[in-house]
Amino acid sequence: MRTQVGIVGAGPAGLTLGRLLERAGIESVILEQRSREYCEHRVRAGVLEQGVVDLLRDAGAGERMDREGIPHGGIYLQFAGERHHVPMQELTGRGIMIYGQTEVVKDLIAARIESGLPLHFEAEDVSVHDLDSERPRIRWAGGELECDVVAGCDGFHGVCRPSIPDGVLHTFEREYSFGWLGILAQVAPSMDELIYAHHERGFALLSLRSPELSRYYVQVDHDEDPANWPDERIWEELRARTSLDGWELADGPILEKGVTGMRSFVAEPMQYGRLYLAGDAAHIVPPTGAKGLNLAVHDVAVLADALVAWFRDRDASKLDGYSAACLRRVWRAEHFSYWMTTMLHRHGDDFDLKLQLSQLRYVTTSDAAARSLAENYTGLTAV
Repeated sequence: MRTQVGIVGAGPAGLTLGRLLERAGIESVILEQRSREYCEHRVRAGVLEQGVVDLLRDAGAGERMDREGIPHGGIYLQFAGERHHVPMQELTGRGIMIYGQTEVVKDLIAARIESGLPLHFEAEDVSVHDLDSERPRIRWAGGELECDVVAGCDGFHGVCRPSIPDGVLHTFEREYSFGWLGILAQVAPSMDELIYAHHERGFALLSLRSPELSRYYVQVDHDEDPANWPDERIWEELRARTSLDGWELADGPILEKGVTGMRSFVAEPMQYGRLYLAGDAAHIVPPTGAKGLNLAVHDVAVLADALVAWFRDRDASKLDGYSAACLRRVWRAEHFSYWMTTMLHRHGDDFDLKLQLSQLRYVTTSDAAARSLAENYTGLTAV
């Protein structure tokens, strides 16, 4: 088989890249080791930046998002028994869209299949070769693909990043001692916008997926066993951390639960030879800042633009600068996610607690501080 761009991974990064290349008339083949059912049902992030919303619309993959997604103009910060609204739309002119990553993936898969373009699920034993040549290759149990470029969109545990020779990459990492116990509950959300709650017992986040489904999180140890958290305990802890006079959290059947550890990770550079890394293959952020999916989409938007310039005009300048262009946004998002994480999660001693409360008070009383949060949260237009 032969194509222009071989894409490893059918998550948001790989599927979005395939869609953008399709619209530009560039050939691609997407390989995914998981089944279609798995890709369409794994529950992940659900907050889309304004720029990602616009990109999906422009790519012809936003119809269902606009119909079923829930636009928001702000978030709430809760601490010390108070709940404060951060009016992001008012402060920046941009908002966010609540639309699950699962739904984004479903839409992009459907668009790819409708176009009749190659998308191979359950591709076993994928490996990449000859990355520093003009004809890199992707091999898997079902065949071999020769291409001009390989896009590594296969996540943190994928095969692409480890295929880069030793000594090329520099990695930066920070592990956190806590994680998130997340649940998907069949209950109407009890709030109109997301609530980020700081509490002495630990952080809590109240999010939503639809008018009938809620996505809630509580801070736990990074290696916590979900079996230690029966449904009753989860609802009790959520209420304790988010209680407010005159407001009550409604509960309902819990459909899913699981613990996600927290880490920050960056690999530099994001390219080697004809291999270009995107999304979680190159970087991980704590979920507090809602940047994971959004960073992945921004990566492939930069990559698609660079590939168009290269294939159409043989202009390699944007491809050569791909890593540097992406990493500016990546490190900004890393800092923002770190800042949100350390401001909201219980850690350290009472001195740290007082610093957190001081920072939260500043953000909710200073227009400049609130605007900075809003600019980063809704997605910076330039970095």
